Amino acid sequence: MAITNTPVTGGGAPSQALLNAVNTRGNNGSSDKSVSADQDKFMTLLITQLKNQDPLNPLDNAQVTSQLAQLQTVTGINKLNETINSLKSDYATSASLQATNLINHGVLAPGKNMQLAGGKGLFGIDLANAVDTLQIDIKNSSGKVVHSLSLQAVDAGTLPLTWDGKLDDGTTAPDGMYTVDVSGTVGGKADTGVQALSFGTVASVSTGAGGVKLNVPALGQLTMNDIKQVL
Repeated sequence: MAITNTPVTGGGAPSQALLNAVNTRGNNGSSDKSVSADQDKFMTLLITQLKNQDPLNPLDNAQVTSQLAQLQTVTGINKLNETINSLKSDYATSASLQATNLINHGVLAPGKNMQLAGGKGLFGIDLANAVDTLQIDIKNSSGKVVHSLSLQAVDAGTLPLTWDGKLDDGTTAPDGMYTVDVSGTVGGKADTGVQALSFGTVASVSTGAGGVKLNVPALGQLTMNDIKQVL
């Protein structure tokens, strides 16, 4: 086996009701056009009340200033939301383009299955931590171990491996589907960060509400996060 290496009228609070409406729209992610219309309504109402205010009971300047500041804050939040949505769209487009570059490339992703064809089987191991020993058992369709390999002092990371189809008795295994069981130990205790990886070739890319998906016939639909290594 070889190793290849996310509006109240009056003097106190003339515009609070309108501000509340603006806040509600802002929280719902409304467009700039809606916010601009609300700003115009707010200013028109404010100017009208200033012209018609009771001299004996004038508007509270501090409160008006506070409401103006709130309106600006809401506007800023809405613009920020639009910017974030634009960035999300750009990211999705970029991810899609990146994924198409993987078409016809071999990848390693979590899985235990290994296809042996022409005396060659490709698979991999993903180690979250370095291990003292790494045990690899290859099993046939009946669950019988047909070949085993033990590695010492293996560093953390993704390790691509090949199997030449040779059995423990020296004969060659027939082509077909096999499974790979892996385990590791650190300081004599089992390590839970050991994971077997299956090999497959990316055939196409799909996009939709669920994001970008890589269609790999041997492994199914995968996300970019599923890919541990590109070969």
